[in-house]
Amino acid sequence: MRLKASGKIVVLLLIIGAAFGGYKIYKGGGLSALAPGNVTDASSVPTKVNLPNGGDVRTDGGNSTNVSMPGTDLANSNKPQIRFLHWAWNAQMGAMFSNGGRETTEGSIMAKHGVNLKFTRQDDATKMQEALIAFATQFKGGSKNPSNGAHFVAIMGDGAPQFLTAVNESLKKLGSDYKAKVIGCIGYSRGEDKFMGPESWKTNPGASKGGVVAGYLRDGDWNIAMKWLGDNGLKNNPDEKTYDPDALNWVAANDYIDACQKYIAGYEETRPVVRNGKPTGQMKKIRVDGVVTWTPGDVQVAQEKGGLVSIVSTKEYNYQMPCTIIGIDKWMRDNRPYVQEMLAAFYEGGKAIKSSDAAFRRGAEIVADVFGEKDADADYWAKYFKGTTEKDKQGLAVELGGSSVNDLTDGLLTFGLIQGGANLFAETYSAFGDILVQQYPHDFPRYDAVGEILDTSYLKGLLAMNKEAGARKEAVTRLDIPTMAPAGGGKKISTLKMNIPFNTGSAQFSPAAGSQLEKLKRQLVIASNTTVEIHGHTDNVGSPDSNMNLSESRAFAVKSWLEKRLPLNFPKGRISVFAHGQQNPLVPNTSDKNKAINRRVEIVIRSGG
Repeated sequence: MRLKASGKIVVLLLIIGAAFGGYKIYKGGGLSALAPGNVTDASSVPTKVNLPNGGDVRTDGGNSTNVSMPGTDLANSNKPQIRFLHWAWNAQMGAMFSNGGRETTEGSIMAKHGVNLKFTRQDDATKMQEALIAFATQFKGGSKNPSNGAHFVAIMGDGAPQFLTAVNESLKKLGSDYKAKVIGCIGYSRGEDKFMGPESWKTNPGASKGGVVAGYLRDGDWNIAMKWLGDNGLKNNPDEKTYDPDALNWVAANDYIDACQKYIAGYEETRPVVRNGKPTGQMKKIRVDGVVTWTPGDVQVAQEKGGLVSIVSTKEYNYQMPCTIIGIDKWMRDNRPYVQEMLAAFYEGGKAIKSSDAAFRRGAEIVADVFGEKDADADYWAKYFKGTTEKDKQGLAVELGGSSVNDLTDGLLTFGLIQGGANLFAETYSAFGDILVQQYPHDFPRYDAVGEILDTSYLKGLLAMNKEAGARKEAVTRLDIPTMAPAGGGKKISTLKMNIPFNTGSAQFSPAAGSQLEKLKRQLVIASNTTVEIHGHTDNVGSPDSNMNLSESRAFAVKSWLEKRLPLNFPKGRISVFAHGQQNPLVPNTSDKNKAINRRVEIVIRSGG
């Protein structure tokens, strides 16, 4: 029997699913979703990830008159059409403005770059994964321009570990050249992605114990809740088939809109009760109390039912969620000039949105048409791009929306391609990949290392056509990093207790310090508008005066390490040092074990103003 293309995909997935073992496939969690296995993981506090409050990336003024508007007629192109799958996400406004519409239009930036591109909305991440596999399979079969699947997809960068690991496990059957890789970032969520729950959870996080949240699991919005739980020392129940009264529980949704509809409809089900991963023998009827979602999901919740507020969002975790572009490695390398022109057009579109009110208005009209969301016109998308606070159906004030687009400088900053800057994508990818493994050690024992799924060569090609010195100068102002504490010291956001090992009686790091320093760096670089205090502490071995000097020297050693590694992210003046010597022990200095606990560095993070 001859199979249709769709049949071939199903067979491929079945074969790979059998070989993949622990990576389960089921509707509602995506190709890489994790169905509960034979081993039930106990509820646990998610690994703490510190992405402190920071100001938004600066944008140019909105007064430029040098931006030409795209036409409405389709461009006359003989180039092969790139198929690009996306969600309804305002962070893509710059890319869509560059194209002029769903398909490339006459006079658009994309047409000027000689690229023919078609956007298609696809909210189901599973189908995005299948599209990449279908494309790569036909490409492997000899088609230079496959008609199956899609060339590119755009997803949340912090959700990439689960998305890419499973896709690439499937694609490795085709050969190492057919891996799916990230090549760019075209915008950020700046508030629209959020964890929504009862107001009592926001004022008293402990009130969320036993709560039930609907969401697309193990993806970016789920990550927001994981970080919030970790910050507050609260447990997460990783098994969406059970109920733990001492943890936050989950209902798996097909996508971010389905999550909201489950709350609006008052979705209920009955589950077995567990404590510490062990069944109690009781059953519990649960109802959805909250959601993790993004615009227009948050707007739907507010307008159709209400009763939930933004517990925390990407307004606070402002570098958590880049909008990343993913394609098949070999096809991209074989078509490098075409791919690079596409990226150049995307970033020029982002610059136009940032610099021109007229371009922003036209961009809102384009995304309204491309997204095709019911009752969401250009005014809707413009309003929620900027973010707003509204009264919901029950009279609660709710923060809704908030996005930003990237130009080339933002794209370079995201991947650490400006001298002295951190790879923000790599830090985010690894931090939330670690949470995934921690929460699902049996079903998701690993994720692809960032070096295996990231190719910055296309961005480097664009950088080569620009003056790096000029880009670096612009990046310094774009990051908006404070170089001194504001009056009053700024609001304390979090305190990290780091056990960074030093050689005995010395301010020199021991060989084991490297991993802790890298962890600290990861936790600090994603924020922009924050200042950092490093507080040094010792045990009581030696005199008080010598210990005071030693604690200061050790704190300065950490400060120097950060500033030398990433001078753009840690400019002179951002980090302050405080010495405490042996004055503030955490535990009595009565044993070698306790003394080791007291030899520490504490990092206090404060808002920049």
